[in-house]
Amino acid sequence: MGSGQMVAVYGAYGHTGRFVVAHLRERGFVPVLCGRDAGKLTEPAASCPGPEPRTASVDDPVSLDRALADAVAVVNCAGPFATTAAPVIEAALRAKIPYVDVAAEIEANADTFAHFAEHARAADVAVVPAMAFYGGLGDLLATAAMGDWTGADEVHVAYGLSSWHPTEGTRAAGQVSGERRNGRRVRYTKGRLEYHDDALPTLTWPFPDPMGPRTVIGDFTMADVVTVPSHLAVPEVRTYMTTEAAGDLAAPDTPAPTAVDERGRSAQTFVVDVVVRSGGVERRAVARGQDIYAVTAPLAVEAVDRILTGRIRTVGVASAGEIFDAPDFLRALSPHIVFELRP
Repeated sequence: MGSGQMVAVYGAYGHTGRFVVAHLRERGFVPVLCGRDAGKLTEPAASCPGPEPRTASVDDPVSLDRALADAVAVVNCAGPFATTAAPVIEAALRAKIPYVDVAAEIEANADTFAHFAEHARAADVAVVPAMAFYGGLGDLLATAAMGDWTGADEVHVAYGLSSWHPTEGTRAAGQVSGERRNGRRVRYTKGRLEYHDDALPTLTWPFPDPMGPRTVIGDFTMADVVTVPSHLAVPEVRTYMTTEAAGDLAAPDTPAPTAVDERGRSAQTFVVDVVVRSGGVERRAVARGQDIYAVTAPLAVEAVDRILTGRIRTVGVASAGEIFDAPDFLRALSPHIVFELRP
């Protein structure tokens, strides 16, 4: 448990940031609320005993250094990560503390691996991007499903979301990603990211009961195409999304998530079904839970706890599946996530 250690949360007033702050407190850590907007820090700070909130701008390294002072780790929840990831990582490396973020932006995560691998390794600091529902969870499931395989022919990650009410941050990140791609789509095939203008296919995915078969959009590409092949020898990584959820995301008038329980979670449920194939043999791992934003908090905080207690396999920039014992990590997320390996 956290034992009163201070963990900085950059973007603490955002939707996901609030879940992370609450979960840090539950785990015995002392959250240090940080962000770009001093006014927006006021409300969450009023209900979170601890250090005074710290305002910091990504274009002001001195303010970031002050924000991370005396913290043992930082969780970056402030998107778009194309803007925030690099400056906050640099501040974490100057402070020599672990960095975890919840980025779902494909290019931002690729940039983290490309630009900080050598520096983070030399500093003996763990940097874990995409430690969230998209990117982190799929990578953990794929790694657990692989078992003793070190590579596979294909990894397929199917997202069975009952709905998707995107946050303001999700919409902003999507806009930035779209601009970076000039409106093109992206897929991971033949061992690399490719950009294309092809129409996305629809197909039926055999989700396990009780969801059952559902129509999904193929090549609905998420951050798993960065995290999985960062450490596993897999030339094809494909991700899929239920059509209902994809439609919610695409509609400009879909409202933000609404809390339905005392934890602030929405009614959204999910099944993440991961299939790995090698030489005609198939292995599978499944996770179920409620609210993709809320479940990001236990993922990120469990990562922080394991890094600080030395339960890691490497340092430097690493995805969840590379740095942690994937099956053990997934089981530790109970009851937030129900995990199973399937034949």
